[in-house]
Amino acid sequence: MSDYPADIYTEPSNVDVRTLDNLGPLRALAGVWQGTRGLDVKPKAEGPKKQAYVERIELQPIDPATNGPQLLYGLRYHTHVTKPEQVKTYHDQVGYWLWEPATGCVIHTLTIPRGQTAMAAGTAAADAREFELVATQGLDTWGICSAPFLQYAFRTTEFRIKVTAYDDGTWGYEEDTVLMIRGQTEPFHHTDRNRLTKIAEPTPNPLAR
Repeated sequence: MSDYPADIYTEPSNVDVRTLDNLGPLRALAGVWQGTRGLDVKPKAEGPKKQAYVERIELQPIDPATNGPQLLYGLRYHTHVTKPEQVKTYHDQVGYWLWEPATGCVIHTLTIPRGQTAMAAGTAAADAREFELVATQGLDTWGICSAPFLQYAFRTTEFRIKVTAYDDGTWGYEEDTVLMIRGQTEPFHHTDRNRLTKIAEPTPNPLAR
């Protein structure tokens, strides 16, 4: 805690409302994206099952956020996933990607409608094209919280996401959600990966244009 200032109330005076100019490594993610070749490896009673998926992610800039002297820039996102040629939702997720310029900290929050939320973090340079974030169950910060059934049957002990921005304007991710499944002694690595192509530009707060 010694790295934090004694004054925890005074907000910074040099806040730039142009979020898109201050996103650091998250700038490459801003916009609306589609990925048609996602691959999910999930647990089933008979063993791991591979599932292809189609994904749409909308990442829109938010206005700068402050916690006293702390300054964060970020993107609000919504991920919607279906199986190929199906209408029913396969996965739905909301949250924020946040960047703290002063420390190089990248934060990823996620909430899913099965009763789970997590906050993963890591560090990166402002011009980084690749970074990795981690959340671990049981920690007071950068942790994972699950509803009782998931904690009982599919306890998540770690979540890890690696993001890569490519020179052709696409970006991709690899996720590893480590589960302790009831009745099994070894952890199960529930993995997801996809590469996304931009289909629309981001929309800043119209009052800040």
